[in-house]
Amino acid sequence: MDINLIIYKLILASVILLVSLVVAMYSTLIERKIAGFFQDRLGPNRAGIYGIFQPLADGLKLLMKEEFMPQTADKFLYILGPSLTMFVALLTSAVIPWGSDITIGGVTYSLQVADINIGILYVFAIVSIGVYGILIGGWASNNKYSLMGAIRAASQMISYELAMGMTIIALVMMSGTLSLNEIVSQQHGFNWNVFYQPLGFILFLIAAFAECNRTPFDLPECETELVGGYHTEYSSMKLGFYLFAEYTNMFISSAMMAALFFGGYNFPFMDELGLSPNMLSLIGTLVFLVKIAFFIFVFIWVRWTIPRFRYDQLMRLGWKTLLPLAIANVIITGFVIMLKNHYF
Repeated sequence: MDINLIIYKLILASVILLVSLVVAMYSTLIERKIAGFFQDRLGPNRAGIYGIFQPLADGLKLLMKEEFMPQTADKFLYILGPSLTMFVALLTSAVIPWGSDITIGGVTYSLQVADINIGILYVFAIVSIGVYGILIGGWASNNKYSLMGAIRAASQMISYELAMGMTIIALVMMSGTLSLNEIVSQQHGFNWNVFYQPLGFILFLIAAFAECNRTPFDLPECETELVGGYHTEYSSMKLGFYLFAEYTNMFISSAMMAALFFGGYNFPFMDELGLSPNMLSLIGTLVFLVKIAFFIFVFIWVRWTIPRFRYDQLMRLGWKTLLPLAIANVIITGFVIMLKNHYF
């Protein structure tokens, strides 16, 4: 393999890692600012201009807090839980195409760390591992509230992964590929999948909230019932990893929704602008980030608008509503594809 390509991929992976961490960090500030607006208050505004350094202050506070470990905890698993959760959250960004190819000095570079032909399958495999970090942390803490939160997280994520998987099957049937790069390139211009799979997008959006353990699906860390849920016994950066992973997952989920249903780096009238491919790629990447920012805002908006479900309502919605609708969506998609192939 070309050494220049290896160096480029390492640089790209480092940049994407840095962007993911910065976005996750400042999502906390944006969330607190939006919450303050909804509740008619200012939100953080002391650390720097308009509170711009608040995430750095919060990170430093977590880092400086006392590290403790429960006496009866399984020490190895206690440390492995948050580490695995954070590691898995960052892995999924590797297959997301952040922009179209750019050409520098006659050499074409891809704005995707790994263009594998089973990109969607890779994302689902990695996301499925994420539940182990929560389960391991909750069990290793040897605390009944932590264990209850971990069990809730596992059952919730498994339940909603089924509906999410079925919506992706309908999308794959329509696009004919598992490659994220190919799915995004098929949505050139304004030919976005959301127009062909509106029900699939709504189901994916709801399932994404449940996968990220965000309100109204934040039952694993329900403070009113479980103190703090699966991370009750954690402090300092171990707790920071769990909290940080939630916002990283929110960023990656937003990127996946933008890529799968809203064209990714594609935007309307992109061919009519008459721009060079490199400039078009740059603008496309910026458009992609704007779409991601919109979905992050939706995550935050819903959290401060809708109350938490009861656990029985959560499971009923997943098994009795979302899953049947997702199966119906697959059947309808197959029927439409059959009619299209037969008559057109």
